[in-house]
Amino acid sequence: MGPLEPNYAELAFGLVVFFLIFAMLAKVILPRAERILAGRRDATEGRQERAEALRAEADATLAALRAEIGAAQHEAARIRQEATDEGAALIAAIRAEGQRERAELVTSARASIALDRELAEIELRAGLGELAVELAGRVVGEPLAAFAAERESVERFLAEQDGAARPQRH
Repeated sequence: MGPLEPNYAELAFGLVVFFLIFAMLAKVILPRAERILAGRRDATEGRQERAEALRAEADATLAALRAEIGAAQHEAARIRQEATDEGAALIAAIRAEGQRERAELVTSARASIALDRELAEIELRAGLGELAVELAGRVVGEPLAAFAAERESVERFLAEQDGAARPQRH
């Protein structure tokens, strides 16, 4: 038998075994290999899709956080500005209150000084009249208190002095 003359029984047996192995490969092994490859492809593509979805979600979260941070910074700036304005208003109010109290104190002090001056002047006039009458009595050698009280000469003299002195003050 040579290479050109095949043995048909062996050839038939070889073909049957080949088709059996081919059928077994086609029915059992290839579908299993196909499922394994599909699973790997799904896992690879799924991971990639999940990674892209996570990246998109992370980008959205980052954008939202940046927006919140921007809003928070804007709110903080607004609050700082309000606090600055409120502080300036409080300082102005306190300054105005202080100036008002100072003006009240100055007015009150001036009134008190004027009253004290008037009281001191009245007291001095009374004392001046008594001293003048006593001194005049010593010079004359007689008590002049009754004479001065009867004629009201001391009060008249002081009134004349007030009339003459007042125009000079203004």
